[in-house]
Amino acid sequence: MVVEQHCSLAATRCYICVSAAELKNQYEKSARKWEPPLMATRSTPPAASAPNYTGPFITVTILYFIFGFITNLNMQLVPHLKSVFSLPWLQAALANGAFFTAYFVVSSPTSKLIEAIGYKKTIVVSLFVQVAGALLFLPAASLPNFWLFLTAVFIVGSGVAMLQTSANPYVSALGPENSAPVRQNLAQAFNSIGGMLAPVVAGALILKHKVVLDAAQLATKTAQERLAYQISIASTVRMPYLAIAGALILLGIAVSFASLPTIKHTQEFRPTKEGVGILDQSIWSYRQTVLATVGIFFYVGVEVGLAQFMVGYFGLPELGGMTAAAAAAFTFYYWAGALVGRLLGSWMLTKINAGRLLGLFGLFAVVCVVVSISTTGTIAVWSLILCGFFNSIMFPNIFALGITGLGPMTSKGSGLIMTAVVGGAIIPVILGGLVDHFSFRPAAILPILCYLYIAFYGFVGHKPSRTLTA
Repeated sequence: MVVEQHCSLAATRCYICVSAAELKNQYEKSARKWEPPLMATRSTPPAASAPNYTGPFITVTILYFIFGFITNLNMQLVPHLKSVFSLPWLQAALANGAFFTAYFVVSSPTSKLIEAIGYKKTIVVSLFVQVAGALLFLPAASLPNFWLFLTAVFIVGSGVAMLQTSANPYVSALGPENSAPVRQNLAQAFNSIGGMLAPVVAGALILKHKVVLDAAQLATKTAQERLAYQISIASTVRMPYLAIAGALILLGIAVSFASLPTIKHTQEFRPTKEGVGILDQSIWSYRQTVLATVGIFFYVGVEVGLAQFMVGYFGLPELGGMTAAAAAAFTFYYWAGALVGRLLGSWMLTKINAGRLLGLFGLFAVVCVVVSISTTGTIAVWSLILCGFFNSIMFPNIFALGITGLGPMTSKGSGLIMTAVVGGAIIPVILGGLVDHFSFRPAAILPILCYLYIAFYGFVGHKPSRTLTA
């Protein structure tokens, strides 16, 4: 500019020169700011692509298959231990109690472990805890010793509880929060596949003994004969659990080297230290999480309880008088219904709000139980089996809704919710006591109450009283 040249020659910068220079700079900045984005003379940087979680999601769904398989395989240990030690049903059922009690004991400590080392490392630790429990079945079968069996079951259950406490929120975090129930249902479908295969494996490898002695018959044998009999039956668990231990070791190594995204809800990512700010808050102040914990207690209890209930219920004369073996075979359709429901549920959740769908499924399950106890024959049988279909989306939806909006508190919420899986150890026992005292039909009031609460949570209880964003 002429003014600038004149002042440059005079070696003096006047007010007019400075103002002119500033106007020039502002004009150039303004031109760059408002330049159309599609100008041929200037290219714009490409937008950052969204992260691809397909690989990590597939890895985690394999874990869901594992804990579905192991959980249902454990249920088959009840008749196995009854045969080995000639136990009454109540004492043999301690195997289920030991497994589900592990959730109550280790779930909250696992949430602290997640905070300290993250989700991925906690998943790896959980797999090796299961390895330790699976290997403990070998000396338990060799002795054989009932309490050592229960210890092995508890350790395996602890590993499964740790795995679920870490894997469930991890799946929810692999994408947008509003689609978390869809991912949970897809992953839980693999849980159902594992659960369906477990009774088949147990029947072929663990429950294959043909001759079973009761307590009176066993009392007629010498000490050596009793020991030989017990070892012969108990030994059938060795190969399956040795194979499980080997598979878990390989899976643990694979996960430790897998490229899994870091979910920034753990201690190392938090802006404050323990006792200050976010970490000083109680998870009990989050209504949606506390009510979800109650919902999981009732859901796991009613799912396990109905599977147990069916075997005796289907044996009633008015329902066909099935043998225990025939009635147990029908539970396959109960678990298969859960698989179908989860696959369909994943699609339905793209059309229907997760809370509303949960509420509707809870009410439909109530209708199924009421129809079953109000009718006889085929209708009574299949209406109760249909509860498996409506059970399908309950766990993943309750869990996903329960941790919604927790942000950095997610691991604590997951730990609290997973302690409620202990319902699988408590409600079936209560249900069995009701059957003993009042018969099957009056006892069905307990499943009805469980489903009514789940419907309440879906329609009303899941709505957050407060949320926290990371």
